Order: sequence, then C-alpha cells, then structure tokens
Amino acid sequence: MPDFLDIFFVQQLLNGLSVGLVYALVAIGFTLIFGVLNVVNFAHGEIYMLGAYAGLVAIVTLAPPFFVVLLLAAAAGALLGCGLERLAFKPFRRFRDEASLKSKAVREATLMSSLAVSIVVREITERIFGGDMQIVPSAFRLQDPIEVGPLIVINGQLWILGAAVLMYAALQFILFRTNAGLSIRAIASNPLGAQMVGINVDRTVLATFAIGSLMGAIAGILIGLYLADITPLMGFTPGVKAFVAMVMGGLSSIPGAVVCAIFLGVMEAVATEFFSQGWSELVAYFFLVVTLVFFPTGLFGAGRERV
Repeated sequence: MPDFLDIFFVQQLLNGLSVGLVYALVAIGFTLIFGVLNVVNFAHGEIYMLGAYAGLVAIVTLAPPFFVVLLLAAAAGALLGCGLERLAFKPFRRFRDEASLKSKAVREATLMSSLAVSIVVREITERIFGGDMQIVPSAFRLQDPIEVGPLIVINGQLWILGAAVLMYAALQFILFRTNAGLSIRAIASNPLGAQMVGINVDRTVLATFAIGSLMGAIAGILIGLYLADITPLMGFTPGVKAFVAMVMGGLSSIPGAVVCAIFLGVMEAVATEFFSQGWSELVAYFFLVVTLVFFPTGLFGAGRERV
C-alpha cells in the first residue's frame, strides 16, 4: 500500500462503508414507502430492531444454520411490515379522491400514527426482553478477522456488503422486471391513474411494506450479529440516519438514498480522524442542513416538491 495512505484511515473508510450500507438498507424501506404513499414511516427503525430480535430468538431457541436465521428474520420483517401497514397506515387510506391524497392533514396524521406505533413497539419490546443488551452467542457472531495485507476486514463487513448488493439487485429486478414492481412504480407516479386502470392499490401497498420491512429486518440481524449485542433502542440511530439519507437523496429516489446513506457512513468514519466520536454523530445533521438550504429538492430529487 502506498506510503501516503494511512492504514488507520483506510480501515476507517472500510468501517464507514459497512455502516453506510446498513443505513442504505434501512433507507430503501423509507424511500419505497414514501414513494408509494407520500408519507414517512417513522416505525421503520423498529422493524430493523425487531428483525434483530427475531433472529436472536431463533438462535437461542432453535440454533439453526446461519442462512435460516437470515430467512427467519426476513420473514418476521415482512410479516411485521404488513401488520404495521394495516394498523398505522390503512385507516388513513379510506378516502382515495385527489384532495385526500394531497391533504397535508392526512399525511401528518399518518406520520403521527407511525410515530406512535414506533414508541409503543419499542416500549413493549423493552418490557418483554428488558432494557439491557442481549448478547449474541459466540458461534453466531460475525466478528472473525480476515487479514488483507496490512488491513483487517471483519467477516461481518463482507456479509453486510454481500447482502446489500444482493438485495439492491433483487429490488431493481422486482421494480423493473415484474408486474408487482410495475404496480409499485405506477402508484408512486400517479395513484389515481393506477387505481383507474385496475391496479389493486391495497395489495400493492402491502407488498411495498413487506419488501421494505424485509430489507430492514435483514439489516437489523446482520448488524446485531456484527456488533454481537441487540437492544430495544438499536433501531433509533440507523432509522434517523436512513431518514436523513432519504431526504438528501430527494425523498423518492432509491439510488439517491443508497448513495447518500453510504456517503453519510463514510463521512462519519472519516470525521473520527478529526473529532471525537460524539462530535462525529453530528455529521449527518450537518449534511442534512446543507442539503435543505442549497438543494431543497434533494441531491437526486429534481422535479419533486421541496423537501
């Protein structure tokens, strides 16, 4: 490796990339749901957290192979996402006229509904599992070091990278090569028009929540196994950072959200070279303010309303 590259700095870049990919998986769920319903799902961070707990329960009770843990977490995420949609979002979709679809009051009510569900779910989880960290059994931890020259890569970082690439590719295939994806894009573009041509709006919205929540749950269990501990509050920070990435990306641009999420993760890691860990947490909010001031439609949101 060239002398001008500091090993610690490159190591931080790798760590930041891993964190950014986790933010990206959560941000995709935010962006999918916003694109279809034009509302923010503030309970998405709790889906991330519950996916981690679902995987942990499977590990403790069944001790299945690693891929089965991922599949069970994904299935739990999809089911929880469907339940969330029925509980917090469907009641506000009773009126499908143009005025209701564009109503700020309906959007704000839906936002508050998801926020309320988020708080309730977090409190219930804390009552059931306790507020202390739940330690992942050593056999399932993704913390094995792999030496690549002078660098050390953790196998959990490779799992996160592989899962992020695979799920993003699968999402692109679904959106652009399947009828379900065509329905999702049609509703995101024109909800009334999609309804008039016979698209089942309820089924499509449910599928959107299932897909986005599945990805969030997988991100949750992967980061839980990577850090080796799971807590009821673990979904808060990734949820906030993913929301910031979605806003920076332009609200409805999935590639924009992914790029901005990775950028935030890397910038947070780089900031630790110059500031303490506490100050580096402010990096995301700094870039959010810059985006809102200088790019009010987001970096990839040309043609949309102002964020």
